[in-house]
Amino acid sequence: MLRLGRREFGPNEPVIMAIVNRTPDSFYDQGATFRDEPALARVEQAVAEGAAIIDIGGVKAGPGEEVGAEEEARRIVGFVAEVRRRFPDVVISVDTWRASVGEAACEAGADLLNDAWGGVDPGLAEVAARYRVGLVCTHAGGAEPRTRPHRVTYDDVMADILRVTLGLAERAVALGVPRESVLIDPGHDFGKNTRHSLEATRRLGEMVETGWPVLVSLSNKDFVGETLDRPLKERVIGTLATTAVSAWLGAQVYRVHEVAETRQVLDMVASIAGHRPPAVARRGLA
Repeated sequence: MLRLGRREFGPNEPVIMAIVNRTPDSFYDQGATFRDEPALARVEQAVAEGAAIIDIGGVKAGPGEEVGAEEEARRIVGFVAEVRRRFPDVVISVDTWRASVGEAACEAGADLLNDAWGGVDPGLAEVAARYRVGLVCTHAGGAEPRTRPHRVTYDDVMADILRVTLGLAERAVALGVPRESVLIDPGHDFGKNTRHSLEATRRLGEMVETGWPVLVSLSNKDFVGETLDRPLKERVIGTLATTAVSAWLGAQVYRVHEVAETRQVLDMVASIAGHRPPAVARRGLA
């Protein structure tokens, strides 16, 4: 059982985490939700379309203008509080690697800290433990935040993913983070080239077999674009294909831009796997 905030999710229940970027330079939506009103509209739409988690980030993942901890907190903390007020049952995640920002977000009502940079600030897990919130433990290949990989190599990329994420997860639990609120993430594109990300997807079942719930952040990423040779705005089909494969292999949480489309993919895979009945079953029964 995965427990986040007020919600519980069964082992065969796929969960959508909708991305809401409070940045003026986000790579995909180009700052569409930087201002409060469109950001709140995005939350409302995502929840209506089936997202159980809203992931709020205040710093672009890639290189760009420097954003200090104070500015990052200014962008997200008040927004977290407003989302908490308007949507009391939604799980609020904050995408940050900084302990100080994570603490301010937890004070405002966050339920989950999404550490996409692999524990670069070890204090973030301590914050999660202190506030008894969830934590995403991600493999980033030792990369510094907001850097791109350059000629990175692994003897065995999945072995390294397992070593890092399981170590982070066990440390989090030892600190006091509830075991049922810890997730592991292979970190597609983070500290990896396209072949690494494809292999991580192909071998995702090895992560699932550990028993920790697996989160994947696939949405419109560079490994999809390079695999299909498609620009940023033409990666949705590749993303959904990768989502279907990940769902079949047992990933549970999906961090996405396109909520409605992802919901259909996950429901279809769950029905094929026998975990979900068809919404309608009239054919051949009349």
